[in-house]
Amino acid sequence: MPDATLRELVERNDRHAESLADDHFDDVQDGQWPAVVSVCCSDSRVSQEGMWDVEEPGWLFTPSTIGNQVWDRHDGDLVLDGSTCYPLAFTDTEVAVVVGHTGCGAVTAALESVQASEAGDDEDGELPAGVAKWVELLAPVVEDGLADDRVDPDADVGLVDQLAEYNVDRQVAFLRESDDVPDDVDVYGFVYDFQRVYGDVPGRAYLVNAAGETDPDALRGLLDDEFADHVHRLL
Repeated sequence: MPDATLRELVERNDRHAESLADDHFDDVQDGQWPAVVSVCCSDSRVSQEGMWDVEEPGWLFTPSTIGNQVWDRHDGDLVLDGSTCYPLAFTDTEVAVVVGHTGCGAVTAALESVQASEAGDDEDGELPAGVAKWVELLAPVVEDGLADDRVDPDADVGLVDQLAEYNVDRQVAFLRESDDVPDDVDVYGFVYDFQRVYGDVPGRAYLVNAAGETDPDALRGLLDDEFADHVHRLL
């Protein structure tokens, strides 16, 4: 496990600041107009700027939540999470991307919670409240996934990875159905694979959903032939 000290944090920031050109922030001094909002899972192994090769400021808006969830609960209702809503409502961002990932700990926790509940085990109090909230929001997705015929616990591909893809589909659907998302926003779903589940290229983001379309052939039709291997689904 890596260590971190205050000195290391400052040294790392020094290297960052020194690497920037003098005009690096000139175009975003007065505001931001990101082209894409990318909602990723909160995970130290999954870098949004890294996966999309972003170096310039202002191109990518990067909220992250436990389980790459685009919703939150307000007054008992599911609403579009504010960090996702903001760029769509106020900065003219026209592309929204949901990024799940292989080996997702949030999906694992939600699956374990669902399985414990089905077994009659009481897990209340085991998770900090701020974490438990997001696991509880994800649990119904896992329950629905387990009831879906496409999800196969006996498949060669692990159950968590199947459910992670299922969750991406659900988050995409919520974005498309939300009244807070303008009709002209393009919505895509990806799974970031660093465990060679989808293919042999760790770090590749695989397109699994485009505005609700999940047929691999149709998804490949949206891309040039050279990027056909960026499309793969488990379900």
